[in-house]
Amino acid sequence: MTRCTVTVMLAFSLMNSPAFAMGCGGECASCHSLTQQEAAKLLKDVGTVKSVTMAPVRGLYELTLERDGRQGVAYLDYGKKHLMPGPIFNLEPAAVPASTPHKETKVEPENIPRDDSLVMGNPKGTKRLFVFTDPECPFCARLHEELKKLVAIEPDLAVYIKLFPLKMHPHSYDKARVILGARSLELLDKAFAGGTLPQPEAQNSADPVDATIKVAGSLGIDATPTLILPDGRIVAGFRKAEEIRDLVSNVSNKGKQP
Repeated sequence: MTRCTVTVMLAFSLMNSPAFAMGCGGECASCHSLTQQEAAKLLKDVGTVKSVTMAPVRGLYELTLERDGRQGVAYLDYGKKHLMPGPIFNLEPAAVPASTPHKETKVEPENIPRDDSLVMGNPKGTKRLFVFTDPECPFCARLHEELKKLVAIEPDLAVYIKLFPLKMHPHSYDKARVILGARSLELLDKAFAGGTLPQPEAQNSADPVDATIKVAGSLGIDATPTLILPDGRIVAGFRKAEEIRDLVSNVSNKGKQP
């Protein structure tokens, strides 16, 4: 039985399961995420979820599923309603063959400006984590609480928070100006809690916010929250503190290998 056949079987199995009706039905990738635990609960009648990553096609999660001792790749939409069998075929002339595993997106962290950031944790930490966040994004608010836990258990970690207001949140841009102008984590907490922030004034320059928007565009980031790990891997969506710590620790352990 081929890998593709396995994923087709998984897809048909999902359509006949109660889990198929679950999902928020939204189309906004900026505020949606999928953890392995959530996927496991959603697909409990289909198979074992071995991994969850962002698919090479925007709007889809790439899942590795196992059933009856066989593994296959399938794709779940951001609305979490439709499971599609893989692989995805890229029609671009210079595309990597479809049989080649999708590579994680990586950037060079040293090229990301740190000046226009709020800093959590240890400013002198040897490990650096960048977080692109939106003051009106509910998943960013949840992640922010996890970051507080993270810096408490990772004393050598510096978290650089990049305020990246999305166009879908009309008041986020002004909030980002005020928060960055004051360099205030307290104001960011207030924004995440739904509190009212003052209107931006002359001293609240738009330049730092515009600079972050430009950086995000250059890195291919168009959703929040998005994390950039110390090794440059881009991880989109909400994560628990322990999961982020494991990702950061894996980076450190790999660096110690010969």
